[in-house]
Amino acid sequence: MSDVVVLGAGIAGHTAALHLSRKLGQEHTVTVVSPNSYWNWIPSNIWVGVGKMKRKQVVFPLGPIYRKKGISFEQAEAVAIRPYGDAEDPRGAVDIVRTDPAQAGETDRIRFDYLINATGPKLKFSATEGLGPDGFTVSVCTADHAVEAAAQFREVIAKLKRGQRQTIVVGVGHGTCTCEGAAFEYVFNVDTELRDAGVRDLARVIYLTNEAELGDFGVGGMVFDEHGYQTTSKIWTESLFRERGVEAIAGAHVERIEPNIVHFETLDGEHHSLEFDYAMLLPPFGGVDLAAYDRDGNDITSELFAPNGFMKVDADYTAKPYEQWRAEDWPKTYECPGFDNIFAVGIAFAPPHQISRPRKSPNGTLIAPAPPRTGMPSGVMAKTAALTIVDRIQKGKATPARDASMTEMGAACVASAGTGLRSGSAAAMTMMPVVPDYSKYPTGRDTKDTRGELGLHGHWVKLMLHYLFIYKAKGLPGWFLIPE
Repeated sequence: MSDVVVLGAGIAGHTAALHLSRKLGQEHTVTVVSPNSYWNWIPSNIWVGVGKMKRKQVVFPLGPIYRKKGISFEQAEAVAIRPYGDAEDPRGAVDIVRTDPAQAGETDRIRFDYLINATGPKLKFSATEGLGPDGFTVSVCTADHAVEAAAQFREVIAKLKRGQRQTIVVGVGHGTCTCEGAAFEYVFNVDTELRDAGVRDLARVIYLTNEAELGDFGVGGMVFDEHGYQTTSKIWTESLFRERGVEAIAGAHVERIEPNIVHFETLDGEHHSLEFDYAMLLPPFGGVDLAAYDRDGNDITSELFAPNGFMKVDADYTAKPYEQWRAEDWPKTYECPGFDNIFAVGIAFAPPHQISRPRKSPNGTLIAPAPPRTGMPSGVMAKTAALTIVDRIQKGKATPARDASMTEMGAACVASAGTGLRSGSAAAMTMMPVVPDYSKYPTGRDTKDTRGELGLHGHWVKLMLHYLFIYKAKGLPGWFLIPE
């Protein structure tokens, strides 16, 4: 019998656990460790954040699903990994601190034969003074954050209806943030809601981003081939913003936030202040606070984790100039080096380098989007790692790992406004692959599968994905037939 432990119950961790349970059956154990008792379909937090959906429409409790699937669930925070075990047992172990209110603060050690680290991001609001729900801005990173964002947004609309002009700032709250696509989607929804409320003319809407130019999205931008003509995601995004009257400030690093004022530096080294009435700014991501120890209790955290807290995997982390980075540097199997039984997927793995060109201001401030690793790619990685574990349990530890490189994987960003079947619009982008490969494609990506579209079709896709993925996450009949 083998014991498999999955850290995290987000898109990646939950996907891995469901596939492990489906493939391994009851003769092996699958245990999920997560500090949260609810699963959240994070992409739809955008709709919650403007009041188009309720919290209950994007979350559900994990416990009943796991009991039905024979998966053990520990509501706890993982704090340390012991890949060599300890003095009592050479098997790997994870130290946890329980977060279940009935057992809060209690500690335990869980043994594993295989481990998947899918802990997701640590939301580093503290990286910028005054950022986040405990500061002076709102967020849509969690369902609860989105509920508060919607409440404050309703107040803004009420003021606009009373004739009070409002300045709304949407974007990222630090020079090294990722998830620019989420900020883009939120500003698209804000603009639509303001128009539907009949108050758009009184609102100044500003998109504040660390992207050097619009349309970068942390992936270096895209080239679209439409009807034989090529355009760029830069032109596409600029046109979209210009049509909707959204102002854009690019290449910005938010330094600090005070009540109704955001202070930021731009790539030219200049410092600016911007007054606002409402601001939704996303935080930078870091790895969660996980330590690692050998069997004697010596700290080996630096062997398993990069300085930013993300776990090292089968990537090339050699320091070299941006121009020398290649698609081959990116991981394929997500195995932790030296451990064929430990994997890191989704946000939890350390990317080998930026996808967007890293830039610094004349003051030495790094202003560069971090590589996105969420959504569809995280689900594909998780399934791949889970199936590798299944292979090694059923066929032997020497079984080769399965591959899921982001240099061969596509992704989509669908910024959809409205939640009805007959009303709604979307700005939809697809790219193939996520990490550009200039040795294969002149533009870095396959132009047949890299495009940008506007209209109702993309909205239908987004709405369909919302219901399909919640159905899938609940493990309902045939769930595994829905692609990651």
